[in-house]
Amino acid sequence: MLKRLIKSVREYKRDSILTPIMMTFEVVMDVIIPILMAKIIDNGIEPGDMNYIWKMGSILIIAAAASFLFGVSSGKLAARASAGFAKNLRHDMYYNIQNFSFSNIDKFSTASLITRMTTDVTNVQNAYQMVIRMLARAPMMLILAMIMTFNINVRLGFIFVFVVPILAVGLFGIAIKVHPIFVRVFRRYDNLNTVVEENVRSIRVVKSFVNEDYENEKFHERSTDIYNNFVKAEKMLAFNNPLMQLCIYTCILLISWLGAKMIVSRTMTTGEMMSIFAYTMQILNSLMMISMVFVMIIISRTSANRIVEVLEEESDLRNSNNPIFSVKDGSVEFDHVDFSYIKDENKLCLKDINISINSGEVVGIMGGTGSAKTTLIHLIPRLYDVTGGSVKIGGIDVRDYDMDTLRNEVAVVLQKNVLFSGTIKDNLRWGNEDASDEELIRACEIAQADDFIRSFPEGYDTYIEQGGSNISGGQKQRLCIARALLKEPKILILDDSTSAVDTKTDALIRKALRTEIPNTTKIIIAQRISSVEDADKIIILNDGRIDGIGTSEELLKTNRIYQEIYNSQIKGALYDGK
Repeated sequence: MLKRLIKSVREYKRDSILTPIMMTFEVVMDVIIPILMAKIIDNGIEPGDMNYIWKMGSILIIAAAASFLFGVSSGKLAARASAGFAKNLRHDMYYNIQNFSFSNIDKFSTASLITRMTTDVTNVQNAYQMVIRMLARAPMMLILAMIMTFNINVRLGFIFVFVVPILAVGLFGIAIKVHPIFVRVFRRYDNLNTVVEENVRSIRVVKSFVNEDYENEKFHERSTDIYNNFVKAEKMLAFNNPLMQLCIYTCILLISWLGAKMIVSRTMTTGEMMSIFAYTMQILNSLMMISMVFVMIIISRTSANRIVEVLEEESDLRNSNNPIFSVKDGSVEFDHVDFSYIKDENKLCLKDINISINSGEVVGIMGGTGSAKTTLIHLIPRLYDVTGGSVKIGGIDVRDYDMDTLRNEVAVVLQKNVLFSGTIKDNLRWGNEDASDEELIRACEIAQADDFIRSFPEGYDTYIEQGGSNISGGQKQRLCIARALLKEPKILILDDSTSAVDTKTDALIRKALRTEIPNTTKIIIAQRISSVEDADKIIILNDGRIDGIGTSEELLKTNRIYQEIYNSQIKGALYDGK
């Protein structure tokens, strides 16, 4: 885990190395100061030698100033190193997520990925800063201060030898108890973020069903669960402070008692006693720092594991050793295709699919809910890999293509239309960032979007709110179709992408697609017979299997499912018209 995390330090390695070096110099200065104080007391104040006091006092001031400068430098370096480390972690996680296949994304919820890139990274950033600064300072301060204490008086030095192991055992016991709780807490964070994300994204639905109280209660339950787990963890961590205080005051009392006896018996000077008290505070402060770092590491350890899970997740879709960088045409062939989301041959979503689609054909796909229509078209741009058989485009298995090349030639307008914050032009140019205004207009004319765009005061410069909330569902669908057309793909897939437009507009879109891009293969998933009845062939899916293939006329004679859909829609519409 640490090895993987350290890779993200990169250009901030210099700052990360210089921080403990600066801390070392600061510690050396801090350790020298008590010695200088002891000399001033014993050799300057008690004999009344002012020259010695001025001389050593000047050195003391210089040492204190140097300690201050080294401390400030280490603080700046640590802040830059930890912030840079966090920036690189977020960068590495985000870029790796971009390479995830759909199945990789299915492993992590959206809320969980957001939590890992925000809360978890912040925890690791804080821990990293404390490690390179405090963990460099505290052990060195502890060791040097103990050496100086033993050098002054061995008997007093042994007090720390007995106290430190007691503290170490106590901290280790706390860690064993607390870590599993923090693992649980961050899972609860994911659940809480899921609730918040769903609520905010679906706020219109929540309000339309007057379900605010239910959502509030759901949020309260998740939040209370996190609170209870955190309280439980903090109660255990709270033992850290009393344990530290017990060790500190035990050391002070023993040193005071034994030191006073030594001063009375003249086996120790007053200056030495003062310096031992200073070293005592340094030792105990070092233990306190180690304790704080220890607590931070406990908290961040879970976060670090969660971050590494994302960093080490590898896409299960990769290019072949010698990928093909050109797609000959838009022909599609499914050759005995089986598919399972969980890679289990006993739980197939698609079973023995055999389809042949010629380049330039218009193909409709129909079937009941859950018949695996969307799953089928996901295999064409290789959003998932088949479990068995093969999918071929232009006569070549999709697994042999370079994935970017393949996906640039297959444009998919998914069921859930997504527009991004920005102007209409910005959104359209996702299809082709170099598209001219004329090309944008032509694509929108084919998608029947040009008229409504021009009706806006700002036209193509109209700003689209997040998720396209300021335009209608039908307008959003048409913009998404236009965006896909700008890719000039060899295969265009519309996954129920005209469900929100009226039948007249739907017909105009289909007519424009057939006449304006005749060489592009068009695959249309639809619920309406009118959307696919003029297709070259219609594929009927039922429970992951092909139930029938043919033209509308042929299926009306031979396929029960198509007959039922036709009768419920066409005859029903005629009956309503009467």
